[in-house]
Amino acid sequence: MKYFLILLRILVGVLFIFSGLIKANDPLGLSYKMTEFFEVLHMTAFIPMALVFSICMIAFEIIAGVAVILGYAYELFSFLLLLLIALFTFLTAYALFTGNIKECGCFGDCIKISNTETFVKDVALFIFIIILFVYRKKVTSLFSKQWSIFLLVVVSVASFGVQFYVLKHLPFKDCLAYKVGNNIEEKMKVPSGSIPDQFETVMIYEKNGKQQTYTMQNYPWQDTTWKFVDSKTQLVKKGNAEPEIKGFAVNDVDGNDYTAAILQEVAPTLILFVKDPATAHEDKMKEVAGLLKSATQQGAACYIFSSGSREATRAFQTKWGLEAIQMMQFDGTESKTAMRSNPGLMVLQKGTIIGKWGYADLPSSCTIKDSTITISSISN
Repeated sequence: MKYFLILLRILVGVLFIFSGLIKANDPLGLSYKMTEFFEVLHMTAFIPMALVFSICMIAFEIIAGVAVILGYAYELFSFLLLLLIALFTFLTAYALFTGNIKECGCFGDCIKISNTETFVKDVALFIFIIILFVYRKKVTSLFSKQWSIFLLVVVSVASFGVQFYVLKHLPFKDCLAYKVGNNIEEKMKVPSGSIPDQFETVMIYEKNGKQQTYTMQNYPWQDTTWKFVDSKTQLVKKGNAEPEIKGFAVNDVDGNDYTAAILQEVAPTLILFVKDPATAHEDKMKEVAGLLKSATQQGAACYIFSSGSREATRAFQTKWGLEAIQMMQFDGTESKTAMRSNPGLMVLQKGTIIGKWGYADLPSSCTIKDSTITISSISN
């Protein structure tokens, strides 16, 4: 029984450490998945805390996994893991049997498994952890109390430190469809002969406490009594196949579609993603503002993709002297996928992503020669 428990501890511990490390690469991704669960479970009060929950859960998975292997404070950690896996099993069961959640995000976006596979995995882990909890008094620590505490402190600092680094910069490994090297137009295509999903962007405005939904063709942009609330890209008709990129739709403030023009632009294209102008990090905005002006003078196409209101984006442009850079409306959900930073810079060459920078790494200069751009970036 002794060796069986050791093997089980190693198996469970390694799985939790692996799961935590995979998600630590992109804590924002888990926070978005948590937000999705909060919405369908009608727990919207927790949405503002989604990122905090994400960071803490990821760190706990790693710390608890190490603690179970070490055998330190084993009764406490085996109990906490039992509670955690019970929660995971409930959530995956809900996703599987209701169909309200397409993917549970068990291993983040880098390793995608179906809800069925996730549920089977969680049930197996639930059984394993019950066994470890029942026989908790038979487990002894591998090291002394001092060494165990030292190792867990190191693991804790590393678990939080890696996540804070990623949030300031960008994920170490980009596992999404908007990673460097991908051609956006190619990723928007579905297999030959299939019927793609059909989407449209809608604008939500509010007047006298009442919200109204408009299309990009009829929203009341000239009527100042209406206040912009949000813009969303919604499914109009379900197809029989899905491209990797489904919601890349770009419109100017007048509702004109610029999607094809931007993706087929021959000149280098610089896109400053500003998901929310009000909360955008401004650490290196002065430098990137200079970069956009310089790139424009050298013949590049430069845009601001904003998911905020026209008024908030105009104020952001004015603050940083970017009035000459054309503002485009871009879906907030798609912006989260395209750029895990607010703001963030993406550079396209004929629709292919050749560079991405988070707010802490926004570059300050570029050189364009023969339609080829070279960017200088200094990280903080």
